[in-house]
Amino acid sequence: MLRSVIATGSFRIGIGSNYHMIRTLFWLLDELLSLYIWAVILAALFSMLASFGVLDTRNRVVWSIGDFLHRVTEPTLRPVRNLLPSFGSLDISPLIVLLLLQASRMLLDSVKNALVYGSWQALL
Repeated sequence: MLRSVIATGSFRIGIGSNYHMIRTLFWLLDELLSLYIWAVILAALFSMLASFGVLDTRNRVVWSIGDFLHRVTEPTLRPVRNLLPSFGSLDISPLIVLLLLQASRMLLDSVKNALVYGSWQALL
């Protein structure tokens, strides 16, 4: 197997390092999407518990957690809420966002397989 290597000083950069760098980048993106999925789930649960009075939002710690979750998830939930018709007090925008995030994770995995393993059929 032919491997191109660039020798610069005391370390060598090869094609294999690009493979690991791409896999690491896709792993990081997948983990960030996974964390955001959990943030959307926690924000929906927090909103539901606060609306039923289970959580006391007058408590500073509880309010800070709710404010953080609201600030993190609201930029993606608001456009989805604007597109959906009104269902009264039922908010299904977190469900739609979770489905879109999961679809983006699946697309990211297909792109990773296409780039790393050379299987372009995964994108079709």
